Amino acid sequence: MFRATSMRLHPVFTQIRSWSGGTTPDGIEAMIEFQDQFGEPAKASGDVVFELFQYRTGYPDPRGTRVLSPWVATLDTVAAQRVHWNRAGRTYGFQLAYPEISPRTTYVLTATFELTGGGRFFDRIILEPAGKNAEAPATRPATQPGVPSPAP
Repeated sequence: MFRATSMRLHPVFTQIRSWSGGTTPDGIEAMIEFQDQFGEPAKASGDVVFELFQYRTGYPDPRGTRVLSPWVATLDTVAAQRVHWNRAGRTYGFQLAYPEISPRTTYVLTATFELTGGGRFFDRIILEPAGKNAEAPATRPATQPGVPSPAP
């Protein structure tokens, strides 16, 4: 009843970032949010594969050429849950290292999550530059956000 029934790449917190303290980006900080059938935050166990693509304008599927090999992470142990879980945001966080990333380029980031015990979730987000001279891009969901929780 309270298991994850949907997943999304968080559209506000998934961004190109520098986590080493410098001004040059180190890669992408990806935040994944799961929800249960009531629209409440949930935890999940399984494996996630992140892929980064060039952005193609004017196509129904904006994914162009894949930029590099996928990042693979697992959430199937207590230790992995502790490392990636963000209590404040109720999301799982992943630092996807890619020092060559350009904060002035538009990308498509996808996440495929294989649930332990069966099932799969998929989402993608478009990472856009915030402006002509931006250091960090803005993001927007590539899919519609989940249905809000019903009022009590």
